[in-house]
Amino acid sequence: MGRPHTVPRHAKSRTRTEDPRPRADDLGAAGKLGLPQSTALVVGNIVGTGIFLLPASLAAIGTISFPVMAGTTLGAIALALVFGKLGARIPSSGGPYAYARNAFGEFMGFWSAWSFWLTAWGGNAGIAVAWVGYVNHFLHWDGTAGKAAVGLAGVWIPVLINLTGVRNIGLFQTVTTVLKFVPLIFVAIVGLFFVRSENFGPFNATGGSAWSAVALALGLILFIYSGMESVTIVAERVRDPAKNVGRASVSGVLACGILYVLATVAVFGTVPHGELARSTAPFADSLNNMFGGTWTGHAMAVCAIISGIGALNGWTMLVAEMPMAAARDGLFPAAFGRLSRRGAPVTGILVGAVLTSLMLVFAYLSENTFNTILLFASFTTAIPYFFSAAAQLFWLVTGGRAVSRARLARDLTVAVAALLFSFAIVYASGEQAVMLGVLAMLVGVPVYIWAKARRGEYGSRDQRPALPAGPGG
Repeated sequence: MGRPHTVPRHAKSRTRTEDPRPRADDLGAAGKLGLPQSTALVVGNIVGTGIFLLPASLAAIGTISFPVMAGTTLGAIALALVFGKLGARIPSSGGPYAYARNAFGEFMGFWSAWSFWLTAWGGNAGIAVAWVGYVNHFLHWDGTAGKAAVGLAGVWIPVLINLTGVRNIGLFQTVTTVLKFVPLIFVAIVGLFFVRSENFGPFNATGGSAWSAVALALGLILFIYSGMESVTIVAERVRDPAKNVGRASVSGVLACGILYVLATVAVFGTVPHGELARSTAPFADSLNNMFGGTWTGHAMAVCAIISGIGALNGWTMLVAEMPMAAARDGLFPAAFGRLSRRGAPVTGILVGAVLTSLMLVFAYLSENTFNTILLFASFTTAIPYFFSAAAQLFWLVTGGRAVSRARLARDLTVAVAALLFSFAIVYASGEQAVMLGVLAMLVGVPVYIWAKARRGEYGSRDQRPALPAGPGG
């Protein structure tokens, strides 16, 4: 357990005088997310635009991707189960930040919060770039300036929604999740009746070793599961978080895992391998092969647009929620912890949107860096995942509660699987992304030092140790 946090007297008075606006946990039940909206937040943040391109990317690797996807899904479910246990134990906002801080102390909590914050606004730029491709299916703004303008619109529309409060966020998230989930379910189920075995192609299409193919598939598949922790971060905005955080996490990951596997198999089986590996719209090609015509391409583009804007809406919420929780403990600037009268963390939303916008423009000006940005986001995602799984393992092996051996063995197995899942994300991110991620993590250390100094801890003059007396003293 972490050392008790002591706030200096002047900090307490400053908080009372400067922050009269409501906290998220002061909102009534009507202003909170129920189980359907909480599950929609998880699903909406996991299912962004990546699933609409994934089958084409995996086709270039081969059907060896199927067992990799199945194993990855099991790892994601294990991590969701861990989040459910942790959410019941600590039903407060911050998710991985709160878990790491409670188990390992303040600094590890800060590092988890810092890492997730990097993931949130950096990953939003990646979602926005993919979203632009589907919007341009209709607009055809193919110049750099046109793409950047569309992408910035995708970033700032969710900002406006988030500023109106949590109720509108939940409604928008539920609607967009339903609108994008229905057509994907249609392909996943109906497509199975049109599958032809000759379309699947070779087991390993890379021409290299099976291990290199597995590693490549792992890197692609792991990224599309990021977002499973969404509801843990906004726990204080959820009704009955001790129960609903776990239910929403597990239900959301299970739904996405089943959808991913069935949809990928359906697309593989309805589009010839060579055509699928070259496709820029694999779901549209699958529907065209099933029913003929080109109208399905337009329909799937609309579906992807809805999916992307829903994911951006949910992640815009998360990019502000994690620093808000850290700011309440004095580890981020105090402005991040203040809410508007509508319950919106305005500073976090706006700062995150500005950083996402800068990253988006950078991606368009330097096209070769885009994949690095996505892999960087994968690595920074793994840090809070790892410490969450480690926190669960820590509490299991050091807890004083008497539990049955069977239950302990089950929970230990799940925690270890979640820990290995986090290791796999780091491995699949690649050397360059890990190096950039470590550098970005180290940048957070001076921020932590600054926050401690602002709180008057470690270094204030009245806390200096007394010097030993000299010979004549």
